[in-house]
Amino acid sequence: MKVAIYPGSFDPITNGHLDIIDRASKMCDTLVVSVIYNPNKTPLFDLEERKILIQNSLKDYSNVVVDSFSGLLMDHAKQKNATAIIKGLRAVSDFEYELQMASMNQKLCPNIETVFLMTSTEYSFLSSSLIKEVAMFGGCIKGLVPEHVRKAVISKF
Repeated sequence: MKVAIYPGSFDPITNGHLDIIDRASKMCDTLVVSVIYNPNKTPLFDLEERKILIQNSLKDYSNVVVDSFSGLLMDHAKQKNATAIIKGLRAVSDFEYELQMASMNQKLCPNIETVFLMTSTEYSFLSSSLIKEVAMFGGCIKGLVPEHVRKAVISKF
């Protein structure tokens, strides 16, 4: 069984993330959406809230599971018997950073590949940070995140 991991902070999950999840889920037997816990950051949603928002967004996917981790991604990938890491790219600037991370991950664990997926053009501008900033100032985020996520973001502000 081929397992791939799609890691991220997902604070909150966006339609851009869901686009990558949809496409990546067709490339493996099991896709693990892994929420990163970083004790050095203060997210809008805590770890459990993020996991619930993601799970509610992925109810229709039988081969996608939601998990969380802290520490090195490659340690987590080995624990999950993953053969691939999925990374979404929006722009060339994303590629430069993600290439560096992929190279380090390849050094740490040569048998796990990193697969880059370009975000669909309609979501290429979208980021969780942008969603939070627009919502904080009362802007409309409808159509950029699932409706239940939109309501949760608005309730935080």
